[in-house]
Amino acid sequence: MGTPPPYDPYGQQQPGYGQQQQPGYGQQYPPQQPPAYQATPPPAYPAQPAFPAAAQPPQHGVPQQRYGYAGGAIGDYAHWGSRVAAYIVDGLIVGLIPAIFYGIGIGLSAGTTTIDEYGNVSSSGGSAAGTLLILVGAVIAIAGGLWLVYQEGTTGQTIGKKLVNIRLISEQTSQPIGFGMAFVRKIAHILDGFCYIGFLWPLFDAKKQTFADKVMSTVVVRSH
Repeated sequence: MGTPPPYDPYGQQQPGYGQQQQPGYGQQYPPQQPPAYQATPPPAYPAQPAFPAAAQPPQHGVPQQRYGYAGGAIGDYAHWGSRVAAYIVDGLIVGLIPAIFYGIGIGLSAGTTTIDEYGNVSSSGGSAAGTLLILVGAVIAIAGGLWLVYQEGTTGQTIGKKLVNIRLISEQTSQPIGFGMAFVRKIAHILDGFCYIGFLWPLFDAKKQTFADKVMSTVVVRSH
């Protein structure tokens, strides 16, 4: 009769201990899983749109500026009237002083012929000073022509071309062609002299080139 009471309290504690563990363990486990899976996806997807945003400002503006500069330099060809005006100005600047020397020299070097009252004819030769002035005028003309060629070859512009805002450049490099090539170009103008067709060719040519320009691959463009 004394043994049953000790076994009854021990048996009642086991179900109580089991009831506390099952509800507590079941309530804590489910809330931990959903936040872990819901928090990871959002940061991965917003990071991707940043790449297109960084790729939108590529260096597209630089090629467009270079293309515009090259197109403006090569495409804006000088009109025929501008080239003629520059040629006239250069001719006046370089040829005016030699022309003065030529005129005075020819007047002094020319011989004189006189006839007296008896019908006798006498002549006298020209002075040596006149011949000297003619030679000086020729030297000035040659030096002035070479100076124009040098300016045109190194800078692309003579005084006349600067006044009308045009420039001689290479068709390939868009740069001045140099003194040597500019000198050869002057010689090539002999082709333009045949019936003056070459000098008039820029009126009909798409690139407004003379025959010398086509031979030397040069163009005359407006300078900005």
